[in-house]
Amino acid sequence: MTVIFSIETSCDETSAAVIKDGREILGHTVASQEAIHAKYGGVFPEVASRKHIEVISPIVTEALEQAQVGWDAIDCIAVTKGPGLVGSLLVGVNMAKGLSLATGIPLLGVNHIEGHIYSQWLADGAEEIEFPLVILVVSGGHTELYLMTDHCEYEHLGGTIDDAAGEAFDKVGRLLGLPYPGGPHIDKAAKLGDPTRFDFPRAIMKDGYNFSFSGLKTAAMREIQKLERAGEDLPINDLAAGFQQAVVDALVIKTGRAVAQTGAKGVHIAGGVSANSQLRREMAERLDVPVRTPPLFLCTDNAAMIGAIAHQRFIRGERSGSDMDVTPSWQI
Repeated sequence: MTVIFSIETSCDETSAAVIKDGREILGHTVASQEAIHAKYGGVFPEVASRKHIEVISPIVTEALEQAQVGWDAIDCIAVTKGPGLVGSLLVGVNMAKGLSLATGIPLLGVNHIEGHIYSQWLADGAEEIEFPLVILVVSGGHTELYLMTDHCEYEHLGGTIDDAAGEAFDKVGRLLGLPYPGGPHIDKAAKLGDPTRFDFPRAIMKDGYNFSFSGLKTAAMREIQKLERAGEDLPINDLAAGFQQAVVDALVIKTGRAVAQTGAKGVHIAGGVSANSQLRREMAERLDVPVRTPPLFLCTDNAAMIGAIAHQRFIRGERSGSDMDVTPSWQI
């Protein structure tokens, strides 16, 4: 049995968790800063790091209390060391270093994106997962496709060449006057709209697995500006539905192409945008292999997923030294 204490502070969620054998959540706490950053229409890095400092100690204590374990039961202290915001990452890494020095428990820095991938192993039915897998990581900062051939073994197939999907959702949501973050609000509005009213472009290049959402964002902006110049009320639901359909089409088509060309036995979707209801539905309906998405509470940044990947790395003998530093642009 391996028990991991994990910390996640890569952006604007402060989270700690206690994870058993990479599969079972014994304790898990998250402090979200969503309401704080909503006034800025996006994450304000300096504010985020200051808030992490304020709440990280009680978050750590609460996770241990939920799990009903002491430090003597912990085999490893894991922390996100990248990618992410420098100031935010430093808060988590310094807390993890301090805990490791104080307790003598081994320290392990892990990759945030890889953590999102391993959120699937915290869900029911993980014992049925078969490799190889196509992994779609889709969030505010990342839209990436990987071929996962075994635990901790990946081939990067492609990714966004400009805006990530979640970033495009936030920007278009702002243009529509929707609250931050834009993704959940566009998803809600799209349920009431007509996705065929506006013919937004699909940035689906003939070959390869790269994505581009900048042109789609610009097309939505121009359509909104045209309607505003004409003095018309914005048909928010229809605009949201058309925009969301264009994003989902690009993600599904590219992921399906990767499955067909690699022979993957399944698809895993991870990251904040994996909570999108239309993406979940259409990916499952349009692909011929099992499609797995994490529970909604594990779609956004959280320490449970960090504990899940840390388990895999720890049992392979990986450790980090006390001189470990943050890696803001770290890719897998």
